Amino acid sequence: MHLLPADGYAHLTPPAVLEALDAVGLRGDGRLLQLNSYENRVFQVFLEDGRVVVAKFYRPGRWSDAQILEEHAFALELAAREIPVVPPMPLDTTPGGPQTLAEASIEGHRHRFSVSERRAGRAPELDDTDTLRWLGRFIGRVHEVGAMQPFAHRRRLDPTSFGVAARDLLLERELVPPAQLPAWQSACDAALAFAQQRFDGAAPLRTLRLHGDCHPGNVLWRDEGPHVVDLDDACTGPAMQDLWMLLSGDASARAAQLRELLAGYRQFMRFDERELVLIEPLRTLRMIHHSAWIAERWTDPAFPAAFPWFGSAAYWSQQTAHLREQLEAMSEPVLQL
Repeated sequence: MHLLPADGYAHLTPPAVLEALDAVGLRGDGRLLQLNSYENRVFQVFLEDGRVVVAKFYRPGRWSDAQILEEHAFALELAAREIPVVPPMPLDTTPGGPQTLAEASIEGHRHRFSVSERRAGRAPELDDTDTLRWLGRFIGRVHEVGAMQPFAHRRRLDPTSFGVAARDLLLERELVPPAQLPAWQSACDAALAFAQQRFDGAAPLRTLRLHGDCHPGNVLWRDEGPHVVDLDDACTGPAMQDLWMLLSGDASARAAQLRELLAGYRQFMRFDERELVLIEPLRTLRMIHHSAWIAERWTDPAFPAAFPWFGSAAYWSQQTAHLREQLEAMSEPVLQL
């Protein structure tokens, strides 16, 4: 992991965005709205032909072209099988012909971007049994396609890539205050060791192409059911990664929710119950990774403004407490279906 620059984002002005889209055959009518996104810069653009599209300008340094194109190919593969995702549109990038990834030079900065159809929706009602089963079927269909072939370039989700690398970045950048460092590092090291132990105990794990960040905010609901508009975090990992973030409440409530999800999921995919032991380890990895995610982007002015408490003694004391709680959670009996 390394610090990711925000160089050039300040130059993504409305005229620059409209000019970039015009260059690939999408002529705006002048109306443009910047959408909420910390990771990338995302704009809703109204076109002269009456369509409304969403243009995503990728954060410099995060993904290689090969990784982005592999994400696009996965989305197109899902869409071709009538699975409700919103794939990137082909763009007029002559002389190479239509491509889903385009590039614009703005004030000397290279900006890669893609464009997709605008698709709105609402949050799913996760307290509804039918909704949970529908979500399970949806994820099962995504995983059915995801298991057909592997990613060659996207990252792999495991304790080393999502946990150890995140911890090492935070230590190398000396972002934990000295007074909180010993307790945080001790708790972090113990939590990572326990997570690795749980992964090893569940081996051999089947891994496949995943959505990767399947929390309720990333699944939109329409009258026709769930869909996703972004596969920016698509990765290789265990199936449980796309299920556990949809669970909430105490152990009894989470078990009931997971039973409903899996009732739908198993209509399309087999689920290995050994992966139940990964729920708390995956939550632990996400916590550590989130701190490193903020740290990597700290040079982006949007991040200090959005996370002013990051780096404070209180923040790291809280993280230490959460990691100790996760050690206890990983020690508890596995969720029973």
